[in-house]
Amino acid sequence: MRNALYICLGAIVVLAICLPALLSSRGQPTASPAPEQIASDEHQKVIAALKPPKRQRPAIALIAANDGTEVADFLTAYGILKESGVADVTAVAERQGAIRLYPNNLKAEAQATTAEFDASYPEGADYVVVPALEQPDNAAVIAWLKQQHEKGATIVSICNGSLTMAAAGLLDGRKATGHWYSVKQIQKEHPSMERVRDRRYVVDRGIATSTGITASLPLMTTLVEAIGGRDVASRLATRIGLDNWDARHTTSAFQLTLEHRKTFIRNKLSVWRDENVGIKLNDGVDEIALGLMADAYARTELTELIAANGGAGGQVQSRRGLTLQFDAPTKSVAFAVEPPRDQPARVIDRELSRIATRYDAPTAAFVALTMEYPWSGPQARLVRD
Repeated sequence: MRNALYICLGAIVVLAICLPALLSSRGQPTASPAPEQIASDEHQKVIAALKPPKRQRPAIALIAANDGTEVADFLTAYGILKESGVADVTAVAERQGAIRLYPNNLKAEAQATTAEFDASYPEGADYVVVPALEQPDNAAVIAWLKQQHEKGATIVSICNGSLTMAAAGLLDGRKATGHWYSVKQIQKEHPSMERVRDRRYVVDRGIATSTGITASLPLMTTLVEAIGGRDVASRLATRIGLDNWDARHTTSAFQLTLEHRKTFIRNKLSVWRDENVGIKLNDGVDEIALGLMADAYARTELTELIAANGGAGGQVQSRRGLTLQFDAPTKSVAFAVEPPRDQPARVIDRELSRIATRYDAPTAAFVALTMEYPWSGPQARLVRD
């Protein structure tokens, strides 16, 4: 018995010594290839396909599931559309109550239930924006999407919102895209869908799909251009810090390599490196910056994001009118970050650089991969398998 215990302890010691070396990065990092600019005539076809189907001033519903909606998908879409001022935007949930925004402990209050939205717009929305849902086969959301589609709404998905679109049958027989990790699953389950590569978003007969989380930035700006025109979209892009918003993309730049897998496992096992990151939440917090920052740190697998400060009662009013809720902080934080108000779309580059410095470049590259962001940092892509 004693010998067996010694052997077991010895194995643990050897594993503890060897595991970091086995999982250490050996890849040669290179920058992601720059995607080619989309031709003007192709972009104009997308704009024409996204023109408001009903009203001069469109009604846009941002649908969410109360039990779990992706934080950056939801907040960036809301922030960009509200900032543009070209439409009436409503954050809609399947039922009353707060919307849990994963992967963190933030919550948002819905501005209407689906039933309340239907009462206000019996003829349906002009657009329904679908972020990723924790349960993509949410029956209530799927049923409502089908109804809205039948009423003539253009349905627009962000990232894994395409899984819910597929479950609703809206991608069958259409050209579409999705997050690099999930789109193969959609193809397998919906073989009549035609996957389009090297495009960050695709529009086909009233259905728009996009690639990863950060595709919401160009897609929502393109939607603004379709509604309000090029000049409105250009001024919006300048305010939020977006250099371009066409569908340029390089599909081959987003693949799960051995180095990415090792980074994920290493960070999961490195519990001694885990730390709490505070995020400063005050009235007027910018939704776009908050969503991107919250998502980036959550994807490191090394941090827990908690509120570092905030308004009374554990809630604040965001810059463009959302009520955000959060738990009172009970843990100390290693450091705190604050969402900027100016050019919030640029926060992703800043935080990826900070993550690379504080943790390591492979972790930053893994975050960029999961968010499907074309990061141009010095170690943006680990290519060795």
